[in-house]
Amino acid sequence: MASFFCSRNFLSFLFVISLFHVGYAARKLNELVQQQPPLLEYHNGPLLSGKISVNLIWYGKFKPSQRAIVSDFISSISSSSSFPSQDQPSVSTWWKTTEKYYHLTSKNPASLALSLGKQVFDEDYSLGKSLTGKQIVELASRGEQINAINVVLTSSDVAVDGFCSSRCGTHGSSLSSRNVQVKGKSYKFAYLWVGNSETQCPGQCAWPFHQPIYGPQSPPLVAPNNDVGVDGMIINLAILLAGTATNPFGNGYFQGPAEAPLEAASACPGVYGKGAYPGYAGDLLVDSVSGASYNAHGANGRKYLLPALYDPSTSSCSTLV
Repeated sequence: MASFFCSRNFLSFLFVISLFHVGYAARKLNELVQQQPPLLEYHNGPLLSGKISVNLIWYGKFKPSQRAIVSDFISSISSSSSFPSQDQPSVSTWWKTTEKYYHLTSKNPASLALSLGKQVFDEDYSLGKSLTGKQIVELASRGEQINAINVVLTSSDVAVDGFCSSRCGTHGSSLSSRNVQVKGKSYKFAYLWVGNSETQCPGQCAWPFHQPIYGPQSPPLVAPNNDVGVDGMIINLAILLAGTATNPFGNGYFQGPAEAPLEAASACPGVYGKGAYPGYAGDLLVDSVSGASYNAHGANGRKYLLPALYDPSTSSCSTLV
């Protein structure tokens, strides 16, 4: 399972908490802005491919407006042909960088097509308000378990083991609980979890929309959807989706230990636009009315701030702006 971990020992005051590592183990809280991203190695495992539904499992209380921000983001990943009026730069353009990983693995590469799937709601906190990693997998199992990514989203009043202290989210895979088999073998489904950090740790998991708890202090940016917690979730969700696509089972593209790897997005920590440096997210687009910072247009007129992705064809971090 991949998470974003947080180390409490900082190499130097010159380094800063920027973004937070997403790996096959977890998305780390303290990411150092690196001038030269590492090379991501291919470990000969499968990438996620085919027509995949992204199912959303909402745990806890979310407003309809918050759910719409997330569901519109998932819909925005679809090919731009689905949203011909989508302005550029777009979410779908951002996602296309992940396609380059598929071309490197085979002369006849498979493809991945994501679409918004089913949504499951648990507003009654059936497992309580303090969850373990095992319970996250249990929640993820409530979604479809074949040709799917099951996304668990926990509300701001739900505590999860390691949340804030060591991670902002995680992705991994689990054997199907419904005895699904493919070619005689037990089937694994991909899942990820992201928490709403608004009231628990926005300085760790919602930067740059909140003042960071460490490092250079600059004014927080205005969130494009006017929701610090959910706009922060979008960043973490984007990082984890890219990791899930290119390293779904822990043997795809990554660098470092499999328990805490650098992946397609976490290899470019804290970078959202050109000119990024510790404490500065980069040169971004700014909405003339709201003053919100963003770098991608999405479905239904949405605007989002998305992380840079590691481009394997140039061995560099690719930004939309």
